[in-house]
Amino acid sequence: MKNIKSKVVILTLALISMFLVGCGDSGCTKKPVIYLYPTSNQTVNVKLDYKGKLTCTYPKYNDGWKVIAHPDGTLINTSDNKEYSYLYWEGVSNHKWDMSKGFVVKGSDTEKFLQEKLQYLGLTPKEYNEFIVYWLPIMQNNKYNLVTFAGEEYNNLAKLNITPKPDSILRVMMVFKPLNKSIKIEEQKLTPFERKGFAVVEWGGTEIK
Repeated sequence: MKNIKSKVVILTLALISMFLVGCGDSGCTKKPVIYLYPTSNQTVNVKLDYKGKLTCTYPKYNDGWKVIAHPDGTLINTSDNKEYSYLYWEGVSNHKWDMSKGFVVKGSDTEKFLQEKLQYLGLTPKEYNEFIVYWLPIMQNNKYNLVTFAGEEYNNLAKLNITPKPDSILRVMMVFKPLNKSIKIEEQKLTPFERKGFAVVEWGGTEIK
């Protein structure tokens, strides 16, 4: 009986260790969701080249997604013929994020900050509200958050291959780290997004421990 208990304890500790390694200082890429807005109903293939391990996808990735996309963002997944609002994935990697530029935000100011920056970047109210609903509970109780929006760095980590090719793509990856006190950092310059033709929009976040 003692041997069985010892094995259970060892296995539990091993699983905890695996989780901590997977989501340690590099963080976990949480809830990236991909919206597709074609100009007319069309079949779209989406492949993700992620330098890490996918931990969850919805609908199931199956070496790629194939959907019938509608101009209003509605997606019909061809593998199960069911309706979806977006393509969802999460993953873990050993990537070390560059946080040399960004914003230091009080936890209590998180809602206002996200509304302002996400709207400026080009998310619609529907998109940025879904973003905020997910991340606000995680960030608002921290004293401060160091926040940066990864651009080319994120594109290199998680490349999207979409057919037919979109006319415009916005990928918002927020990387943040909780802080006990405010620090000085060079403010990041953001560029607003202009939607043209077949537009693809993605948002997600990574918390650095």
